[in-house]
Amino acid sequence: MALYEGAATDELTIHSLRKTLSLYAKPDLRQAVLQMINTFIPYSALWGVLVYMVDRKYPLVWTLSLICIASLFLVRIFIFFHDCAHHSFFASQRANKVIGYVTGILTFTPFTYWQHNHLVHHGTYADLDHRGVGDIWTLTVDEYRAASRRTQLAYRLYRNPFVFLGIGPGYSFLITQRYLHQWKGKNEHFSVAFTNLAILVIIITAGLTIGLKTYLLIQLPVLLLAGTFGVWLFYVQHEFEGVYWSRHETWDPVKAALKGSSYYKLPRVLQWFSGNIGLHHVHHVLPRIPNYKLQQCYNASPVMQTVKPLTIRKSLKSFSLNLWDEKQQKMVSFKSLKERVK
Repeated sequence: MALYEGAATDELTIHSLRKTLSLYAKPDLRQAVLQMINTFIPYSALWGVLVYMVDRKYPLVWTLSLICIASLFLVRIFIFFHDCAHHSFFASQRANKVIGYVTGILTFTPFTYWQHNHLVHHGTYADLDHRGVGDIWTLTVDEYRAASRRTQLAYRLYRNPFVFLGIGPGYSFLITQRYLHQWKGKNEHFSVAFTNLAILVIIITAGLTIGLKTYLLIQLPVLLLAGTFGVWLFYVQHEFEGVYWSRHETWDPVKAALKGSSYYKLPRVLQWFSGNIGLHHVHHVLPRIPNYKLQQCYNASPVMQTVKPLTIRKSLKSFSLNLWDEKQQKMVSFKSLKERVK
């Protein structure tokens, strides 16, 4: 089924585009349950094997191999969590909330609190006048130059790959998700408190059964590796060469979706583990499309296929894209600032 026959991208409105894609914004209970089966069962089995291997001091290389695989399954579990936040995984809102809380506990992320921030992100991404909630800290060239030395240093550290992919995931999932920063509503308070309590119960139970040391030797590396992969995915989905940013008065939702979000073309196995989230431009056009229908939607939509894929190799350039240059309308590096001075 062709969704658009020769329609020019610049003639589209977000309403017409979403209306056309709405066919795919219908949750499928069978597919959702199947995804849970093919993810939770292997993840649980890997945990069982890892407990056995850690207790019997198997060679580190074997243990780390399984930990890496388990971390990929945890990334996939986070995608279910993400879909539940958009009420797209199940048709039942109650089911979305229940599974959202369960997957949130497994990923150390309070469901309602994260959901609120993430939905704000969907309404403000690529908008230079509404940055700061649920997104990657991004400054313009002029803002960076006008900032204090302390702010410039903090920004450089934040954008350093060793920080945002090394320290960042641990800091985010282990520390900052444990308390509220904003949105201090009753539901957000409850989600943080409930998630923290559930994690504490799991830690105590693990200490009384498999042993606290065994639990930590598995949980921490699995969570941190999954966090690193997840943070990179989120980063490269909105920070890449050719990305779109605009001031609020000229912000275009179609351009924001198709040019402000990447199509990160991953190898099939990584696309499976990441729940098709690389098709991020499709997701941002219509967030109610569940992860298990994103590829199908992309295949049927000529408009979605107009977005140039971002390969893993090309995505590595994102490491050096640090600031938005409003004059050139593109992301530039810190190094380019020194070259201009010369």
